[in-house]
Amino acid sequence: MKKEKLKYYLKKNLISFIIGLILFGSIGVYAVINFYSKDVKYENKTSGLSSNNVQEAIDELYEICTAIPAPGDTILDSTEIVSSGDGLYKDIYEDGRYFYKGKNVNNYVSFNNETWRIISIEPDKTIKIMRENGINVSNLYWDTAGSNNWSRPASLNTYLNGTYLSGMTQAAQSQIVAKDFSIGAVTNDNSDLADQINDENSRKWNGKVALATVSEYIRSNSNQSSCGTHSKNEDNYSSCKNTTWMFNNSYWWTLSPYNGFSSYAFRVGSDGSFGYGFVDRIVNRVRPAVYLSSDVQITGGDGSQNNMYTLSQ
Repeated sequence: MKKEKLKYYLKKNLISFIIGLILFGSIGVYAVINFYSKDVKYENKTSGLSSNNVQEAIDELYEICTAIPAPGDTILDSTEIVSSGDGLYKDIYEDGRYFYKGKNVNNYVSFNNETWRIISIEPDKTIKIMRENGINVSNLYWDTAGSNNWSRPASLNTYLNGTYLSGMTQAAQSQIVAKDFSIGAVTNDNSDLADQINDENSRKWNGKVALATVSEYIRSNSNQSSCGTHSKNEDNYSSCKNTTWMFNNSYWWTLSPYNGFSSYAFRVGSDGSFGYGFVDRIVNRVRPAVYLSSDVQITGGDGSQNNMYTLSQ
């Protein structure tokens, strides 16, 4: 990927690249003509590069160049897919989906002038993100009428897709697309994640703003052997909270209803455990989730907390 990016920049911006070399100190034309000589020295007064050796300076410029996202880059273009540790994984349950797993992952994105996190990359290249912290109104009921049917619509559904959505910046609103969210009910203490995902996918709601599901919380965990199902997470929640970026020391609602009682929905606890509670009697933090258009492109950042992805459409 890095070589492809360099070729792209050299092909599209060759003149600018040469001019840039001239401006970066005295490396200039002499370095372009004599770049093959590793022994040639140049005065590095204004270039900002750390090396005074021409070949090393070229290598340094290469690293700078490849760190800049090329126009049209997506998260998948810029991120290595991993199979262990923290990072972006190819999902084993749903074809074409990719999930960020682990405690320390570079999935931060600046959105709506706030800090959000990338949950997944979808088969159609849309990006599912969720707010890092609860929205400013803090704690809300899932549904004031006591129903866990999100598409009814639940009162939280109405709020998020009304007052909350309209209060977002115009730039943020333009990047959100309406998509199918999985709203199927979840069986408590489920030991088969594939079966649970099927249950979640058994019902869909199409809209712009919702929440993360129980299975998405589970799939954000890098320790799948100990935390990879609902029941495993419950058995090991005190340690499982340390291997997922979604845990944030607060109670927050998920999108998943409880399959067993029509007034319950699941929430993640401040200790990392799952719980279910009355949708009209318990208030929890709300961390909205949205899908970003496949047209959204990376315009800066590397996804780290101090250098979040910046996006444009």
